[in-house]
Amino acid sequence: MEQHYKLDRVKELADNDMDFVKSLAEAFLEEVPEDAERLKKAVAEEDYYNAYQAAHKMKPTIDLFDLGVLQDLIIVQDWGKFEKRGEDCSQELALVLNAVENATAELKQDFNL
Repeated sequence: MEQHYKLDRVKELADNDMDFVKSLAEAFLEEVPEDAERLKKAVAEEDYYNAYQAAHKMKPTIDLFDLGVLQDLIIVQDWGKFEKRGEDCSQELALVLNAVENATAELKQDFNL
């Protein structure tokens, strides 16, 4: 439990209300994998606007669940925001996508979702 994510800030936000913690985990599972796919597609297509939008949307949740890749996500976000043509953010993107995938699988298992 909690190898690929941490619940410290989630529990603090939820005031240790475990039903609310579960609701936040459900929200993570509903939103973040979908946003991660959008981000992956946008970067592959050099769609800077959608890369920025997807990364920006993911940031608070990635931070809240402490996936450990916030700085990598910010690099990808800035790649889109500042249209950094010729720069490669694929390594950071891979780290973010891997962290999301691991956290998603673990949250599903930990919360029986």
